[in-house]
Formats: sequence, C-alpha cells, structure tokens
Amino acid sequence: MTYTLHRGDALTVLKSLPDESVNAVITDPPYNSGGRASADRTGRTARAKYVTSNSAHDLADFPGENRDQRSYRSWLTELLTEAYRASTEHAVAVVFSDWRQEPTTSDALQMAGWTWSGTIPWIKPASRPRKGGFKQSAEFITWGVKGSLDRTRDLYLPGHFIASQPRKGRVHITQKPVEVMQQLVQICPEGGTVLDPFTGSGSTGVAALREGRRFVGIELSSHYADVAEQRLRAELTKDDFDLAGPEA
Repeated sequence: MTYTLHRGDALTVLKSLPDESVNAVITDPPYNSGGRASADRTGRTARAKYVTSNSAHDLADFPGENRDQRSYRSWLTELLTEAYRASTEHAVAVVFSDWRQEPTTSDALQMAGWTWSGTIPWIKPASRPRKGGFKQSAEFITWGVKGSLDRTRDLYLPGHFIASQPRKGRVHITQKPVEVMQQLVQICPEGGTVLDPFTGSGSTGVAALREGRRFVGIELSSHYADVAEQRLRAELTKDDFDLAGPEA
C-alpha cells in the first residue's frame, strides 16, 4: 500500500483533490472546544485546553483551535462538503468530536450532503475525573454515508470502542489509539483509499496501511507533518521487511 501526505491548509488541499477519488473519510479535526464560555474556547491554545497542568509530556501545540461555535460549524461544513465531492458513492465519513461539539458535527455532516448514520462512543478508561459530577470519559465518532451503505460487503463493525490514549510512544496531544483506528479504517473497502484532512501524527494513516488501504493525508502543522511522515515511512519499511523476510 502507498500514501500521500499533503502539507498545508485542509480546505485548500481538499479543493484540489479529484472527484470521487477516495473511498472513506476518517478524521479528527480540531474540536475548537474545551470551555463553556466563548473566551475559554477562543482565547486558549490547544495545550491549555487539552493538557492537564501536571502532565508528564511536553508535546507540541497545534493550530486551528480558536474558532467560535458559528464559524466552526461553517468551516466544518465546507470541509465536509469538499470531502463529499472527493468521495465515491457508498463512501463513509467518520468524524471525531467531544460532547460539546457532537451536535454541531452532526449538523455539519448533514449540511455537507452526508446521510447521518449514527454516533459511536469512544470510552477512555484513563480520562479526567470531575469533582462533584460525572467523569468525562467519552469522546464521540459521528458517521455518515454518501448515498447508501455498500451492503454487498460481509462487514460488521462494533458500535463502541474502549481504549485509552497511548502513553508509551505518544507524539501528539490528542493522539488516537492505532488499535481503534485499525477497526475504523475497515469501513473503507480493501485496497481503497482513506482520506484524513487532519492527519496530526499520522495514526489514521498508519492504521490504513496496516489494514491494506491506501492513505491520503493533509496536515497544516509542519512539526506534526514531519512526525506523520516518519511514522508512515516506518510503517512502509516494516511492511517491506515483513514481505521480504528476515534474510533480505
């Protein structure tokens, strides 16, 4: 399998992709969340929102986290509209969000043309407690389809996931577990192409390559584009080694 990693703004690059050139969209956009008031959402960095003060890691910040609610919905709708155009019939879009942005995400998905088909909880055992209330242990995966699902495939995927963010070898503030992403990329037909407009550290791409799918990624941060490139190249090198055998 192969990959292409574009460096730049997601919307700009998406507009350059050919019509009906990808078979699934699986992405984790900046949530633009992390606060109950506008000042909390728009006045703090990603690190300030999503990293606790006693965190053991010192991972790099990332851009795109300071839109208010209305501009976030407009922006996400335009992105998902371009992704819809670039997707084949029966393609599925899978979009991560948190509890604050899940309603906005489902609105944007539908306004972009996708048929909203469900919301999947991702339960994180290692997550933030909340004094006096319920633990914030879930994020959400909103998904929809272009047209209708391909029911000719013998495919049955789970309706929820349980996994903590990676601790060992973690390279991104909001890094997703590869074991979860490997299940999600199976919504793309074997040998098909998975698109991730917000590649981050490349977990979706690594999962796609492991599961026999091609990958097209877009990343605005030069730092995280470098990280993703390293991880994707390492995955291809590992695959080449496995195919050739230890004597090669």
